[in-house]
Order: sequence, then structure tokens, then C-alpha cells
Amino acid sequence: MNIIEQNNNGVIYLAADAIMEAGGAAHGFSTRLGGVSTGMWASLNLGVNRGDDPDHVRENYRRFFAAIGAEGDVFAMTHQVHGGTVRTITTADLKDDPYQKVEYEADGLMTALPGVTLMAYSADCIPILFYDPVRRVIAAVHAGWRGTAAGIVSNAVARMRMVYDCKPEDILAAIGPGICPQCFETHEDVPNAMSSALGTEVLRYIKIKENGKFAVDLKGINAKRLELAGLDPGHIAVCDECTSCLPDRYWSHRRLGANRGSMAAAIQLK
Repeated sequence: MNIIEQNNNGVIYLAADAIMEAGGAAHGFSTRLGGVSTGMWASLNLGVNRGDDPDHVRENYRRFFAAIGAEGDVFAMTHQVHGGTVRTITTADLKDDPYQKVEYEADGLMTALPGVTLMAYSADCIPILFYDPVRRVIAAVHAGWRGTAAGIVSNAVARMRMVYDCKPEDILAAIGPGICPQCFETHEDVPNAMSSALGTEVLRYIKIKENGKFAVDLKGINAKRLELAGLDPGHIAVCDECTSCLPDRYWSHRRLGANRGSMAAAIQLK
């Protein structure tokens, strides 16, 4: 299972080949390429709280949805607080404008409703998309280091099992672009949180740098947590691109701070 680049009418995004081959779901991880925003938000900004022109953001949503093949304009958005909550999306949660207020707090969403696009946002944190083609269930998750330590990907699998009777071996998971270990330089609070959650198993994903700080592989930790949750390793795709290393391609909070847009990971049942 691999992550591959797609170009649809100038909108550059990433997708997982196995999810495309399974059929029945539209999905993609956005880049910052192919939108209409200008200035520091150029060009495909999907963040509604970055100060961008709302009409530009709405057009960026339209272009991104069209590019990945998401039908209609009904969607649900995460309200991210860097936690481990995964919310089941019902018709009461649906929006048709990205500027409509989200009433709940959740870093992960899941649903079996067709025609609903689930949206999770990132600008260095790790976006993960899930698809069970057997039970026809999707999920979208935002995993920062706190969410990673809280086990949000494990929570997503557990919730898919509990609510929709999904089998982990049927679930396809795609880990999108995010910050690499060398760029994600931390103090000891981050590795301490990871080791408290996962024990010595996590140490292979943490390296001590020459300056005494730590390099933490968030993508690797999340992939391992998915394996421990029962997913087939062959059903887990990991994007190797770093959002901080490639500022012309991705938004990076570490590199740009508040002067940036946001990417989104999106998935919809057809």
C-alpha cells in the first residue's frame, strides 16, 4: 500500500493506492498547490481560522472536493484540541459551509453515512484516513504528539469496531504528509509522554540528537499503534514527505508559525 501524488485540474494532492483500488470512497491529502488564495495563504489554504479571504477558502474547498472526487458539498469538520476523541458523525453534525460553527471538540471523526466528506486539518501534525470497504465505514484523524500519545489512531480502530462492527484486518489506513523526526525536535516531555503510553516499544522511534534534544518519529509511532490495534501492516500506507522540509509544497507551523494556511485530509463514502 503506497501514497501517490495526484494532479486534477492543477490541484495537487496525495492518495493511497489501495483505497482507490478498493473503490467506493473518494479521498485525498491536500498540499498547498492548486487554490486561489493569495499572499501568505497562497494558494490552496483550507483553514478557516487563518485570516484568509472566506470566499477564497470556499473556492479552495470546492476545488479540492472536485479534485478528489467528493460529491456534493456536505461535510463534517474536526474541532481539534490535540486530544484522543473520535466522534461518530450523524446528520446533526453536517455542514455545507466551512465557516459554520462546530459545536463539539474532536480530533477524529468517523461515519457510515454516504455523501459526507470527513475533514481533518494539519500543518505538521499527522493526518490519517481510514476506510473499511467491507463494512463501508470511513474515519479521518488528526494526530499531533499529544494525540499520538493519547492513542487517537487506536481509539479510531476501537470505535470503528464498537460502533460499526468493523474488523481491524479489513481496515485500510493512510498516514499523510507530516513533520519528519529531524524537523520535529523536542525536549524530553514528548518522548516521556510516548514512553508512558507505549513503553519501551516506542524507543526505536526516538533518537537523541547531538544538541541533547530528541527527534521523534510521529508517523512511525502511529503506524505501530495501528499494527498493535490489529491492522495488517500491508494495509498501512505512510507518506514519506515532510511538511517542514518542503515549504513550497506544504504548510508548516514549525517553519511558518501563524503566517500560513492549513492542509486537510478528506474522505467520503460514495
